[in-house]
Amino acid sequence: MEPVYQNLVARALRICQLHQTEEETPSKRVMIAMSGPPGSGKSTIAATVVARLNALSTKPFAIAIPMDGFHYPKKYLSSLPNAEEAYARRGAHWTFDASGVLQLVKALHLSKTNQREIIHAPQFDHAVGDPVEGAIAVSPDVSLILLEGNYLVYEMAPWSEIQDYVDDTWFVEVDATLAKQRIAKRHLQSGIEKTWEDAIRRVESNDMLNNIDIREHLIKPGLVVCSVDDP
Repeated sequence: MEPVYQNLVARALRICQLHQTEEETPSKRVMIAMSGPPGSGKSTIAATVVARLNALSTKPFAIAIPMDGFHYPKKYLSSLPNAEEAYARRGAHWTFDASGVLQLVKALHLSKTNQREIIHAPQFDHAVGDPVEGAIAVSPDVSLILLEGNYLVYEMAPWSEIQDYVDDTWFVEVDATLAKQRIAKRHLQSGIEKTWEDAIRRVESNDMLNNIDIREHLIKPGLVVCSVDDP
């Protein structure tokens, strides 16, 4: 994955430099949307890229914001007429607050030339299985934001409007078998499932369906990278 990380860091820096030198309205903040199917390693890639960018400066300037914080809370899912299906399919595009995601993206976009206020975003608490409002703070010092989530390059409204407010879009490609193994391991480690067979069954009945959905409704991204497991 080393060449991938190097490429993404270099690309992010080029985008920052380009927008900071624009003659008309130089931007003080750059936003990149990184998408990909479940198990593609988006969170790891985002964290690594942000860490390497910040290591290049005496003061941290980059932050990753996962869209997991926009999962609908369990209380809301329980209120739905198809509550059982909603729980079983949690992670599908309709189990996220897409309007909330777009609202955050718009707020961050408006702050690009006027960074004076702290903007807050929710974060998903895996221990309780629900989002925590305002857990992520984007300070005025942040000049690069890497948004990370499954549906950030998704052609269905309101997700499709996100690309109008970001400076670049990345898509993380992954082999389906590798993605399935990664997610199954995650289900076991988190305690969601107790056996490998049950973990695989959960992956096939939900996560891999989302994988197909994301690919079928993919808006052509600015960059495609491939996620692999290093030896």
